[in-house]
Amino acid sequence: MANGIKKRLTVAKTLPAERPTRDDAEAAVGTLLRWAGDDPSREGLIDTPARVARAFEDWFSGYRDDPEAYLARTFEEVEGYDELIVLKDIRFESHCEHHLAPIIGRAHVGYLPTSRVVGISKLARVVDAYARRLQVQEKMNAQIANCIQNVLEPKGVAVVIEATHQCMTTRGVHKQGVSMVTSTMLGEFRKNPLTRREFLTIIGNPVSSLEG
Repeated sequence: MANGIKKRLTVAKTLPAERPTRDDAEAAVGTLLRWAGDDPSREGLIDTPARVARAFEDWFSGYRDDPEAYLARTFEEVEGYDELIVLKDIRFESHCEHHLAPIIGRAHVGYLPTSRVVGISKLARVVDAYARRLQVQEKMNAQIANCIQNVLEPKGVAVVIEATHQCMTTRGVHKQGVSMVTSTMLGEFRKNPLTRREFLTIIGNPVSSLEG
């Protein structure tokens, strides 16, 4: 075990600090195609490295986004509204950082405003900014909630994510129809069971499944 850890640390230290070029990325895809047992020079695969590089630019565009910037513009003319705001069923596509396999699911986001609110599309953009990175669902859940809490400073934030993981359905245990549910409750959503219950009821989750 110690030798394996030492080897991984050594490899990490030798990786270049600068971002690889597009040519580097396409060459790496060609290597994987050969390792899989195919011929990258055959007609059906000759353009695959370039296609994969373009797909990576789309799938992982979140690394170029600043989620907090999406929440910078807020609105204070809300006539004193301070009740629950929920955006539910935000569909997202992400990728597992362990196997690069897709994670496909829905996020439900709620917050209790103080004196300002944000455009609802910005909440969806925050979800996408974190989803379009290599992810672990638990980490993504916390990142979304913490971002909203840090920028908007509301009385509380709640984020629930439901997703299927292709690293579990298409490899390994091959379990179909399984979804993973995670939640992050901050502020009033953590302290007040009635507020938490209201949010869970709105998003349609069985209340008992996420209540402590």
